[in-house]
Amino acid sequence: MTTIHPTAIVDKNAELDSGVVVGPYSIIGPNVKIGKNTNVLSHVVIDGHVTLGAENEIFPFASVGGKPQDLKYKGEPTTLVIGARNSIRQSVVLHPGTVTGTSTTTIGDDNLFMVGAHVAHDCRVGNGNVFANQATLAGHVTIGNRVILGGLVAIHQFARIGDFALLGGGAMAAQDIPPYCIAQGDRAKLRGVNVIGLRRSGQSDDAIKAMRRAYHAIVLGTGPIKERIASVLQADTEHAIVKHFIEFYQTSTRGVARGGLSDDSAD
Repeated sequence: MTTIHPTAIVDKNAELDSGVVVGPYSIIGPNVKIGKNTNVLSHVVIDGHVTLGAENEIFPFASVGGKPQDLKYKGEPTTLVIGARNSIRQSVVLHPGTVTGTSTTTIGDDNLFMVGAHVAHDCRVGNGNVFANQATLAGHVTIGNRVILGGLVAIHQFARIGDFALLGGGAMAAQDIPPYCIAQGDRAKLRGVNVIGLRRSGQSDDAIKAMRRAYHAIVLGTGPIKERIASVLQADTEHAIVKHFIEFYQTSTRGVARGGLSDDSAD
């Protein structure tokens, strides 16, 4: 059963699945689809071509799917697609894509968007990420899985943030941040390996040690980057996280952030 508060405005063409709750003074536009058991609290606006999966929770004053902040946008029917079980807290803003980009912004499952977080047009956000208060993505940003963005973090347009990366509060990332790394500062520099995150994900001690060795060789090593990568590939043919780390470097078009303070605990 769908429950709509008497003060809410839900367009007759909106599609609400069973168990959806729409709270007081919320507004749902005509091209919105909301999945099962999603809870839209009070004073939420969901408009534009938006698809929400099941069991999302959207808190007051969030704006989901409104006109992107791009001067080239002329009202085209671009989309915002959101997965399941996301927590979208107060004053979060999520925008659709643009025709000069991919025409779609996509957000996966089980993400937490804390107060004031912002996802701009044409972004791709994976699963299980945490956006702390006021964390902000410019357009065309790619966020992997299980990433943590600290408070007031900002990511430059077209930058990529790899799986299990952790950006400290206030970090300004102008270049790609590789998977499994910690970054901090303005402009953000790599500070070490996210060992706690890797342990929580079930990685073995041997895999974590291998990742630390790869980090030291590639991020803190000397000589041409291609030679550093080749040496790691030759020395380690076993660990998937090391291969993923290297592939991220090999596919970067924006450039990867440089290393700052070293992780002296590598084996």
